[in-house]
Amino acid sequence: MTVKRTESVRTPDGEFDLTVWAPDGGGPAVLVIQEIFGVGEYIEAVAGDLVELGYVAAAPDMFWRLRPGWRAGHDDEGLAESMDLAGQFDMTTGVADVAAAYQHLSQLPEVTGGVALLGFCFGGTVAFVSAASIEPAAVLSFYGSGVPSQLDLLDEIKSPLQLHFGGNDPYIPAPKVADVAAAVEGRAGVELHIQPDGGHAFHNRVAPQFYQPEPAERAWALAVDFLRRHL
Repeated sequence: MTVKRTESVRTPDGEFDLTVWAPDGGGPAVLVIQEIFGVGEYIEAVAGDLVELGYVAAAPDMFWRLRPGWRAGHDDEGLAESMDLAGQFDMTTGVADVAAAYQHLSQLPEVTGGVALLGFCFGGTVAFVSAASIEPAAVLSFYGSGVPSQLDLLDEIKSPLQLHFGGNDPYIPAPKVADVAAAVEGRAGVELHIQPDGGHAFHNRVAPQFYQPEPAERAWALAVDFLRRHL
């Protein structure tokens, strides 16, 4: 049985929601950083997958300073509105919010092991940047479009890191992925996985315009194995 509830996380600027899903008996935890569409149907689906694996999952409302409770449809209108919000997002305060959510999640009674970060798209970038200032048990970033421009942070990330990209992603061109590959080559504790047939957001099974079952299945199997090894 999965228990779902909403916690309030305090910051110097106010409070924001942290949605928590917990399996019976608790376990290690994964802080899931949303895509631009908010803590919606897709993030809930990922949380359900994590709970089935025995993890406590939690997702902070990253747009609370702009549009609290934002949940957009995976259509052209939802994409345009969400892109506008993402354009207004302040990374510095966002990283501080991730740190606050991470600390809050770590202290929940259901959490009996380490805490990992897992981010998708916009959240993949936020998770990567946040990992430079906190030290989770593991960090997974799925097609974070801002990662190639933040590679100088690799020296600050001490956690095991797994990066996922699509080889056919119009938002993250192949030369940018090649920059990532060059930067992580030979680094201990860093994994880079590229799905050659994957476009952007290929794991998002609630968005028909993005979802690609085969690369999604391959990448998720790698992520599950990574979490098992480090949590």
